[in-house]
Amino acid sequence: MLNSILSSLPMYLMRIPVLLLAIAVHETAHGWAAYKLGDPTAYNQGRLTLNPLKHLDPVGALMMLFFGFGFARPVPINVRYFKRPKRDMAITALAGPVSNILLAWFGILVYVIFKKFTGSASNTFLFAVELFLQVFYMLNLGLGVFNLIPCPPLDGSRVLLVFLPTKYYFKVMQYERYIMLGLMALLWLGVLDRPLSLMINAVGNFLVFTVRLIPGL
Repeated sequence: MLNSILSSLPMYLMRIPVLLLAIAVHETAHGWAAYKLGDPTAYNQGRLTLNPLKHLDPVGALMMLFFGFGFARPVPINVRYFKRPKRDMAITALAGPVSNILLAWFGILVYVIFKKFTGSASNTFLFAVELFLQVFYMLNLGLGVFNLIPCPPLDGSRVLLVFLPTKYYFKVMQYERYIMLGLMALLWLGVLDRPLSLMINAVGNFLVFTVRLIPGL
């Protein structure tokens, strides 16, 4: 048991800085998109920052650390500033997951270039760099794909506002806390493991495919 914990310790230590960066970029992307669409709320509250401490949600961070996907403390959004509230809310919501998927793509790109010039890891340092790039890619990919699920409090649920009548959407959102608890229970029980893996693998394979289209890679 102790050996198992010790062997996984480097992986968890590598996840921490990646987790902090992934969360900071994710929430800043939400705030930046809202700001560009006319909502200064996040800017006025100091949330347009890459300081991860401004964005951490303890439960969501622990989920990411141990499960590989989770959520952060949402940036404040005031839809009254938007010219087209439904469309602009959807764009703002999608900005976070898309930013992480782009980071995952960048991680794959660096990993492929790294492997091209180093081959198989021949020493501890090269192995550590390779492992870090894998963690960077997978954690960002997991965060991005997971948050696209159309289930409160995840970003995908905000996109539902485009497709559902407003009165029905807000009726669903009244039960956001209970839906979140149910979602956490399903994650804990492993019910969502397979569908999430399929989604993550599908997006990951597409990202790898696009990287391989770059000449020389």
